[in-house]
Amino acid sequence: MKQRRIVFVIFEGFQPLDLFGPYEVFQHADRLAGGYSCQVTAPLPGPVRSGSGLSVHAPCGVADLDPAGIDTLVVTGGDGIDQVRHDPTLTRWIATAGATARRVTSVCSGVFLLAAAGLLHGRRVTTHWAREEQLTREHPELVVDCDPIFLKDGRVWTSAGVTAGMDLALALVEDDLGREVAHAVAQEMVMFLRRPGSQSQFSVALWSAQPASDPIRAAVTAIHSDPGARHGINDLASHAGLSPRHLQRRFTAELSIPPGTYVEGVRVEAAKRALAESAHPIETIARRYGFGTAETLRRAFHRHLSVAPSDYRERFRSTKEHI
Repeated sequence: MKQRRIVFVIFEGFQPLDLFGPYEVFQHADRLAGGYSCQVTAPLPGPVRSGSGLSVHAPCGVADLDPAGIDTLVVTGGDGIDQVRHDPTLTRWIATAGATARRVTSVCSGVFLLAAAGLLHGRRVTTHWAREEQLTREHPELVVDCDPIFLKDGRVWTSAGVTAGMDLALALVEDDLGREVAHAVAQEMVMFLRRPGSQSQFSVALWSAQPASDPIRAAVTAIHSDPGARHGINDLASHAGLSPRHLQRRFTAELSIPPGTYVEGVRVEAAKRALAESAHPIETIARRYGFGTAETLRRAFHRHLSVAPSDYRERFRSTKEHI
């Protein structure tokens, strides 16, 4: 079997999981099916201190590593990215290696190093949501979309932070070796079967602000307590003790999102959990969480996730169902 050379780039202040998560995915795939050879490099050889204080030994520095023949270049992220992306030796090496590699990838803020190396011009990319504004501001030549957990644009793959790097690596394994091998890796690592790249980085707790007043907090609590209940504007106004018009205005002002949109988002989150964790028919889940029909649920999933409920279940159901 063809041996694919995977090279991970780390630096002082890198995020450990950006390395260890994807590295273990490739190593598990290699043990199951063969075909991968993983290397770790850094600006200089020797111990490299991560952002959490854990040190990792880099067997070689970039000056000692031939950039030719790399199948997949994986650039990690971390707080140290803001300094290391100005290292001309490292960015030149990444530019050279990335020019000939079959795939160029980044985890989290590693995208800043790829951008500094000139490998992303005009590409659609993602990163950790907390870095979206900075990436958009500093690199207007990129199309930044920080909703998906990972994106593929040609031979360039970028991902959100931390555990999203493992989803990215599983997608790369599936791209190389097929779904069955990726599935087996997910089982061995006790992971969810690979999340689709369109899976949002943002849970309900992240995609909206928090209520600032007791009336709106009461309405939000009612929504989360029973997503499938009636949550029309009159129902929410009753929970809040406000008139419907006043509730609409206050809710939107405090949470930066209209009540109807918020309700749908909460219901989608609840349906996602049910699809992943239960075997209930899609029609049952649609009725239970306030969508009424499977078709209404399908349209909501396409609006929020760009994926059908059946496809979401297939890709994201718990691995315990397959063991």
